[in-house]
Amino acid sequence: MYGEHMKLNFHLETIYDDASFRVEKKDKVGIVGVNGAGKTTLFKVILGQEELNEGKIVIPKKTRIGYLPQEIVLEEKEITVFDYLLSARPIEKLNMKLETLYEKVAVTEGKEQDKILKEISKTQEQLEYYDCYEAESILFTIIHNMNIDSELLDMRLVDLSGGQKSKIAFAHLLYSSPEVMLLDEPTNHLDVSTRDYIIHYLKNYKGMVLIISHDVQFLNAIVNKIMHIDKLSHKIEMYLGNYNDYKKKSVKQKEIKEKLIDQQEKEIAKLREFVLQYSNSSGKRKRIAESREKLLAKKEKELLERDKTYKRVKLRLLPAREGSKIPIKVNNISFGYPNSKELIHNLSFLISRKERFLIVGENGVGKSTLLKLLVGKLKPLEGNIWYGNKTDIAYYAQEQETLDLEKTVLENVKNQSYTEKELRTILGSFLFHGDDVFKKVGVLSPGEKARIALCQVMLKRANLLLLDEPTNHLDPETQTLIGENFKDYEGGIILVSHNPSFVEAIGIDRMLILPQGKITNYSKELLEYYYQLNTKGE
Repeated sequence: MYGEHMKLNFHLETIYDDASFRVEKKDKVGIVGVNGAGKTTLFKVILGQEELNEGKIVIPKKTRIGYLPQEIVLEEKEITVFDYLLSARPIEKLNMKLETLYEKVAVTEGKEQDKILKEISKTQEQLEYYDCYEAESILFTIIHNMNIDSELLDMRLVDLSGGQKSKIAFAHLLYSSPEVMLLDEPTNHLDVSTRDYIIHYLKNYKGMVLIISHDVQFLNAIVNKIMHIDKLSHKIEMYLGNYNDYKKKSVKQKEIKEKLIDQQEKEIAKLREFVLQYSNSSGKRKRIAESREKLLAKKEKELLERDKTYKRVKLRLLPAREGSKIPIKVNNISFGYPNSKELIHNLSFLISRKERFLIVGENGVGKSTLLKLLVGKLKPLEGNIWYGNKTDIAYYAQEQETLDLEKTVLENVKNQSYTEKELRTILGSFLFHGDDVFKKVGVLSPGEKARIALCQVMLKRANLLLLDEPTNHLDPETQTLIGENFKDYEGGIILVSHNPSFVEAIGIDRMLILPQGKITNYSKELLEYYYQLNTKGE
């Protein structure tokens, strides 16, 4: 697969400008770059969902491509998990087709019979590709290694949690056995044993794998190449080696480039000074000055551009009013979804004003569900939740349901309390600069959408923030910057996250461990333990 001279513009933004790349048949490639650089867009171009303005991507005809998107949408909601997994290989359909073809070939002759015989051969090749005799065994191996229990297999897709959907969609992709795998943030929602299995599976996979991921350890364990998409230059550069190799090489490249630019600028300054000094001379000096002037024009044309950098803006927003001494109190609540086991049992806790309160636990234990209960999106089956009379809540959901995809970034954060200039300054602290604010939210990457939703939360100036996995879609550099925005916020924060760097950045007082309901003082070791169990959340 290769891309040549790709150009793509979305509305006001250039995504690629004369970008090219090449990936070999069995390469395992990590795709990196800041949010909005065009990583997911590249997958959409490969899949034919987006069209380039110029250039091309060349993929051999009839290549089977499998895609795991960041935002999982399962269409056949009413079928069971097992039937959905089984459908990844169309073996039953191919067998039925083969049976029909055998019936037809028996009653035809001549050219029509030859045509049917070719179709039979083609169908048999497809069945062989899907390893029809071993397929069931292969599926059960995937189910076992991805820790999908029998209870989950019998559930309908519509009843699955976000984390469960991601795991099932991943298992479906692995079983479908594509020649090219496109994986967009695949480590979201993987427990440690499943993650180890996926690493081993992908390392030994016989096809091509392209992985968009902010999980450095995951990339280091699998990839042999890194594709860096530069948001500022709109170019693509390939690096041999894993993520650590790429970082070392790219830092070295920048250092060499800066030295070269310094040298070029010194030469240009000397030439300019000479030309100015002797431009009005006559005779030999004038001829030399004219020669130097031509050289100066050439050097100025060859001068490399320094890498662009955006100015970082420090955000300083205060809650609209001071909250209650006890903003929220949970009294013996229990909750479970219909036809499922109880997730939360007899849970009680309270938090104090300005407290940083972290909720941790393995996948599927109800962390996101608890936040939905606290914000009133769900109601406890037993017990109650009490709120202080000065408690103002702002909620960040993983689903980012507060966004209006048809409106621009600026329109999504419009607030009568701020002028447009103030809003643009605040958006700058969430890494939206210049014309970025006029983009429609519907065309943005999941990471960019996450930044807008987090900005909306801050602009509400509530005194209690509920944040559900706020770093899931953010690259490492962005995580650090956004963490700084929440660090000095003078309200309380209830946070679901297993991201150690983000948690450490905002500071945590106490931890609630689910499903036990145990509350303990913050422990970095305990957080690291749950980080290992759940790379990025529920």
